[in-house]
Amino acid sequence: MAGAEASHSNLVASPSPDLFFDTINAYQRTAAVRAAVHLDLFTAIDEGARSVPAIATRCTASERGVRVLCDYLTIIGFLRKTGDVYELTPDTAMFLSRRSPAFQGTTVDFLASPEMMRNFDTLTATIRRGTIAPTNNNTVDDDNPIWVQFAYAMTPMMRPRAEEIADILGVSSAGPLRVLDIAAGHGIFGIVLAQRNPRIEVVAVDWAAVLAVAHQNAVSMGVADRHRLLIGDAMKVEYGTGFDVALITNFLHHFDRATCVSFLRKVAAALQPGGRAVILEFVPNDDRISPPAAAAFSMTMLGGTPSGDAYTFAELQGMAIEAGFASAVAHPAPPQTIIVATKQPR
Repeated sequence: MAGAEASHSNLVASPSPDLFFDTINAYQRTAAVRAAVHLDLFTAIDEGARSVPAIATRCTASERGVRVLCDYLTIIGFLRKTGDVYELTPDTAMFLSRRSPAFQGTTVDFLASPEMMRNFDTLTATIRRGTIAPTNNNTVDDDNPIWVQFAYAMTPMMRPRAEEIADILGVSSAGPLRVLDIAAGHGIFGIVLAQRNPRIEVVAVDWAAVLAVAHQNAVSMGVADRHRLLIGDAMKVEYGTGFDVALITNFLHHFDRATCVSFLRKVAAALQPGGRAVILEFVPNDDRISPPAAAAFSMTMLGGTPSGDAYTFAELQGMAIEAGFASAVAHPAPPQTIIVATKQPR
């Protein structure tokens, strides 16, 4: 028994600083992936440039730079290396090669933009205050130009969620519907619904510069004749009434609970009885530490908004009920959750 206990104790891992150093140096991972996307390195490899000289030629870059970058990307899991030949992993081929219809490389231009990252240079002070400084890039500032960047960059990432929303709502066979797309950004959520059903009319709400991107997308995706623009602050502009569906995608997390409830009351007033509000959010479990991607989103809100947060389903459901909705049902859409709140019928 004593020998077994001694053997077991030898298996216990010794304390290690690896996590600390990996985290402190994590900015290098961000920079490396951003550089690879901007150089089109993943696409180059997917197209057959597999050696350092070939990749360097294709990317118009130095061989030294490409060698170090490719080895680093291999170390952190984005590439595989056999001898002197590099290849993409299945995940990298799916999401970071421009040859893939699921390409999401454009997201680095928003998620890793200087404006977004700069807020975390002063995180210690933000934590002490509990809110961002007036000098920070407040993502909920009026007409913040960062949302134009968002609209251009994030469409590929949001397209699958838009398709899931269309499926959940069953819009293809729903007949005529009036859809209010709030803080529409790129407009992809309303546009996909309109593509699925030729009897859907969409009213997209956002700032003028942002809606210009949504309009471009509506034109290119063939629904511009049923995609109307309503320019203004989503919190202040008059929506009108009689809508069947209201899309509230990646919006509530920017605000505190009281503001969310007040906003949802406004949405409910715009819906006809039995109308549905579709809420897309990063929704952590009640423990607020799982699942990791959804739970960690609260840090993004701490760094970039005065009072935003990642809300649990119970919290979002409570907001919806308080605002006058009869029910709220969650549909997993990892890493996010789609919540459909239904207004009380007459």
